[in-house]
Amino acid sequence: KKINTKKSFQKRFLVKDFLNKIPFKLTNAQEKVLDEIKSDLLDLTPMSRLLQGDVGSGKTIIAIVSLLIVLEKNQQGALMVPTEVLAAQHYKNLIKFLNPLFVSVELLTGNTPQKKRKELLTNLKNGNLDILVGTHALFEDKVIFNSLGMVIIDEQHRFGVTQRNRLLNKGDNTNLLSM
Repeated sequence: KKINTKKSFQKRFLVKDFLNKIPFKLTNAQEKVLDEIKSDLLDLTPMSRLLQGDVGSGKTIIAIVSLLIVLEKNQQGALMVPTEVLAAQHYKNLIKFLNPLFVSVELLTGNTPQKKRKELLTNLKNGNLDILVGTHALFEDKVIFNSLGMVIIDEQHRFGVTQRNRLLNKGDNTNLLSM
């Protein structure tokens, strides 16, 4: 597994940098959940956590910080959703929040053009892509992660156990956050 030391150094303070850049303070409930997730991620047993909350309760912010924790460990993250519309929405949010931190994010769906798909998959396998957002396209055999550390599944009830496991098995001891 290739590790870019310059990129590794930049990733050491992603969570801190992100939390300093967002224009609001996390709620006590969000802080509590993040502390629990951080504790889970320190354990040798992979995390398997369900994050529930109403629309607008901040689940996406918790998901982003969780991904950043994994990126600080030089691992990659995946965010899987059931529809292309939702995938595009998450992708735009991640780009907005994470591009300023030099975190690479890409979108993979059934409609991703072949040239873009090939480039994206190469970067993913080489470890040059940090976070991959996508639909069922993430299950494809050609989707190979360099070091998958966390899978986040939005609307997890729309995926079967076999499908979730197929994505989780693309990494070793991969952490799971279902929303």
